[in-house]
Amino acid sequence: MSITHPQALAFWITGPRAGELRPVSLPELQTGEVLVRAGFGAISRGTESLVYRGEVPVSEHQRMRAPHQEGEFSFPVKYGYCSVGEVERGPDALLGKQVFCLYPHQSRYVVPARAVIALPDGIPPERAVLAANLETAVNGLWDGAPRVGDRIAVVGAGAVGCLVAWLAGRMPGCEVELVDIDPARQAIAQALGVGFALPDAARGDADLVIHASGHPEGLTTALALAGFESRVIEMSWFGAKPVTLSLGEGFHQRRLSLRSSQVGSIAPDQQPRWSTRRRLELALRLLADPRLDRLITDTSPFSDLPAVMARLADDPKGTICHRIDYF
Repeated sequence: MSITHPQALAFWITGPRAGELRPVSLPELQTGEVLVRAGFGAISRGTESLVYRGEVPVSEHQRMRAPHQEGEFSFPVKYGYCSVGEVERGPDALLGKQVFCLYPHQSRYVVPARAVIALPDGIPPERAVLAANLETAVNGLWDGAPRVGDRIAVVGAGAVGCLVAWLAGRMPGCEVELVDIDPARQAIAQALGVGFALPDAARGDADLVIHASGHPEGLTTALALAGFESRVIEMSWFGAKPVTLSLGEGFHQRRLSLRSSQVGSIAPDQQPRWSTRRRLELALRLLADPRLDRLITDTSPFSDLPAVMARLADDPKGTICHRIDYF
């Protein structure tokens, strides 16, 4: 017997710096699928802003597709990957469970049961919206391969940068400094248990530098902070925007290594044993620390999402993670 589901609303990007909520007709639930009612979501400020502004290069249109994305780059496209909700229908093992799904901004949706992960005990759904950013941070540290006792600089105190610094700060003996141009981020760094510095006052000679500011100037700072033969991990993605970078000065003399990190692939050393699902499950378990609530700096109802995206795309005004509430 078929079941008629209520209509849903979804956020669609309709053109450069333009978006709207559109009604969605949900498909009938099939065996092995779940119907999820969204409770909370979050905006991935860096990547989603690039998508919203129409800055995804043509060469990356296929590689940048998000799970469950509808539409094509550039527009119209339904894009996003941070959704936490309750399973309203589906297998008994998931019924009524709070789950995380890499799904775009939508009030209700139907996906295969394997596409959702039940939240571990003790993880509030309001905090679970950080899971995708934390998964990115985990992969970035895998790529950076920090060692016990390393001096680690993290440039950029957005959501990913803060999470990288927090993870690195849990390693024995590591001295972690979060570097950002906004002095207000010092309080966040202190709450996460790591150091803080403005770029001009940051400590140099780092064993590992991770760049996550999303700005070319931040990458310049990251290279300046790197010690002899150390590693610089680039976690920012600039889309179609060209980046000018000086590789003169001490870049060659210090024998620096500059390497990209991207969450779409498992870090090479982990690939034989890890899947993307296992990595996401790890991220959800790591969210047990209540200090991470400090990273959710703004909240808005789902109905305000078009206006919120328009603001964040050009003027984030101190936002680290902006949560979307569907209730």
